[in-house]
Amino acid sequence: MAAADVGHPLDGDGPALADVLPAVAVSLGVPTPADRPTPRIELAPTRRAVTVLVDGLGHDLLVRRAGHAPFLRSLLASTRRVPAGFPSTTATSMGTFGTGLAAGQHGMVGYEVLVPGEDRLLNELSWEDGPDPFRWQPHETVFERVDRAGVPVTRLGPAFFDGSGLTNAALRGGRFVAADSLAKRVDATLAAVRATPRALVHLYWGDLDKVGHVFGCDSWQWGDELEAVDRELARLAASLPRDCSLTITADHGMVDVPLHDRVDVADDSRLSTGARHVSVEFRAPQVWTEPGATEDVRAAWAEVLGDRARVATREEAVAAGWFGVVHPENLPRIGDLVVVTHGTFAVADSRRARPELLALIGLHGSLSADEVAVPVVHVDAADVA
Repeated sequence: MAAADVGHPLDGDGPALADVLPAVAVSLGVPTPADRPTPRIELAPTRRAVTVLVDGLGHDLLVRRAGHAPFLRSLLASTRRVPAGFPSTTATSMGTFGTGLAAGQHGMVGYEVLVPGEDRLLNELSWEDGPDPFRWQPHETVFERVDRAGVPVTRLGPAFFDGSGLTNAALRGGRFVAADSLAKRVDATLAAVRATPRALVHLYWGDLDKVGHVFGCDSWQWGDELEAVDRELARLAASLPRDCSLTITADHGMVDVPLHDRVDVADDSRLSTGARHVSVEFRAPQVWTEPGATEDVRAAWAEVLGDRARVATREEAVAAGWFGVVHPENLPRIGDLVVVTHGTFAVADSRRARPELLALIGLHGSLSADEVAVPVVHVDAADVA
């Protein structure tokens, strides 16, 4: 696979995160349904396949910190650089990865979104008091499609993922195997692959994202965690059967945001007046306004934020294609206003965000290349072992 420049989420021509899992399915002989887009990534046929999603492993971050990742560095020449989509946040990207659809189609349009008719926000990551995930995201996942085609599917992750709202919405299908450490997940992945002559095994690892949030993606701690991830990925690749491909990707990247380069909604009445709900997504907050107040709120936010952000209406964001094609039932989930921050700027809201969230250094959600660009590393089955 040749290296490629990342496309902006507004551009729909090049490959994107939504193409990765459908392309793996096709490589396993599972065709794409007629009502789904054809994957814009072509992979060689294989009997078995492993996919790995490393949370927070942005492509551009990987390139800058490649000295910590000799295995991934050795594959950079053939690594694709593709957009994850908007907003560049885990819940949305999991929906995109798992279904092969853009956010506006699968409906998981942010870290926090409005539950239509209930006047409350749903945290799509924690899914606390959330709606039925099977109804919230009703489209068949790629894992369900592959499993239904007779290829056994196994998903590896932390125990609390099993049966969670996010998992059931975005990544359902096949069986789930819990393992805590990355080494144990690699061991379980290898066991699942070797157990059957045909298989799709998916491994998720989230600690790189956690370290980046707490210490920043430019920190030595992030480099140390990348080294640990790279070692285990190298072991995984070296241990796979010769008829098993390996595909590694991510859900988003990250930027470091100094604590002084933020505004707090709680500290400026111009930001809170007329704003009924503000999502806790510091790099790309969405705002649901009081009836009739959208234009006033937009003007106030534009005045306060200035050139540090773009404040768009829902209609402008949808027309620009930020969320891809948006199904009508998903429109109310998107804020009346969608804010995209620039540089290293962020908008916090201490009225709702927990202190530990307010203290995070590494953030994501907006449209910068550091946040949107993710790698797609693929090793064909014949080249694995």
